[in-house]
Amino acid sequence: MATDIKDTAHAVEAAAVMKLLPARPRLLALGEPTHGEDTLLDLRNDLFRQLVEQEGYGTIAIESDCMMGLVVDDHVTSGTGTLDEVMEGGFSHGWGASAANRELVRWIRAYNDGRPASERLRFAGFDGPLEITGAASPRQALTALHGYLAARVDADLLPCTAETLDRLLGADDRWTNPAAMMDPAQSVGQSAGARELRLLADDLAALLDAQTPHLITATSRDDWDRARLYGRTAAGLLRYHYWMADTSPARMTRLVSVRDQMMAHNLLALAERGPALVHAHNGHLQRNRSTMRMGGLPLEWWSAGAIVSAHLGEEYGFLATALGTIRHQGVDTPPPDTVEGLLYALPDDRYVVDTPRLTTALGDTLPAARVSPWFGYSPLDPAHLAGNDGIVFVKDVPQS
Repeated sequence: MATDIKDTAHAVEAAAVMKLLPARPRLLALGEPTHGEDTLLDLRNDLFRQLVEQEGYGTIAIESDCMMGLVVDDHVTSGTGTLDEVMEGGFSHGWGASAANRELVRWIRAYNDGRPASERLRFAGFDGPLEITGAASPRQALTALHGYLAARVDADLLPCTAETLDRLLGADDRWTNPAAMMDPAQSVGQSAGARELRLLADDLAALLDAQTPHLITATSRDDWDRARLYGRTAAGLLRYHYWMADTSPARMTRLVSVRDQMMAHNLLALAERGPALVHAHNGHLQRNRSTMRMGGLPLEWWSAGAIVSAHLGEEYGFLATALGTIRHQGVDTPPPDTVEGLLYALPDDRYVVDTPRLTTALGDTLPAARVSPWFGYSPLDPAHLAGNDGIVFVKDVPQS
């Protein structure tokens, strides 16, 4: 069996990845099983650089706040702001402190230098403005959408004034109160004002849609596209806050579902624009149902990747990253009967694995599931192998 498995592994290069896919997918996603390791992000940078240069991908999207990502996109496409400012204000989750993310932004900016606008590589965050402990105020997205429309559409068509929005939104700290994650009673998401804002957000997005022919001519497709992002984000945040105030047993399932749905909508919008490369946790990009335990409760929901795959079919490609060790987090050599253990026995440090050939080589016996001693790392689920177009395997992840 070892010989067969060895035959499924190839160098981590764009050409090897494309051979695993029936055609170039519109969205090609690379997952990671843990966050915060620059070794994995350096590998992402190398592979994505090749895919941009050899396969013509036009956007790189990562699991970061979609509104903050606009700061990075402005910098890489037109030089707005310094690299330091962009790393500070263009990433959520603390990703801006990563040397590999800094190198990615620097490289995209250099790649774009001297290219015509239509050929520039774009950057996007595709997560909602959500952190683990809470969600942003919908103010930024709602007021940006209203401002875009107010400058270009007859005032009589607007569902409300900027002052009305301001009054209903109130102070931002009402929305960002961290206590609301544990106590629904602390959330403003189901107040009368929040309910009214949901209707206004819907009316503003409908007006944007209805005025599309005029707006694309009056501004540009890019500006209109950005306004659509504001609309999606405002609606998603208001929906998220609504379920933050929920007291039913389904509350946490609804919250994780809304987050992945926001990610999926952002990815589908990027796919409309052209071929894009995507990087996030395996759990957000997989085609299978996602599961986790939170506060002792099992949660199950469809990930962004599952939703996008259902929409795009073969136009969505997904490579899961698996790894052998993260010794500085207590993740040691994988047991030999797990997928990671079988791949760890191969000679090279990193490679891309042809999953269909691997499942053939494994035959009817499913490998054992690896159990991680550290909560921050998610091993591959052997039952999900068929849902991956390939596996990128990294033998050892040293401390960044």
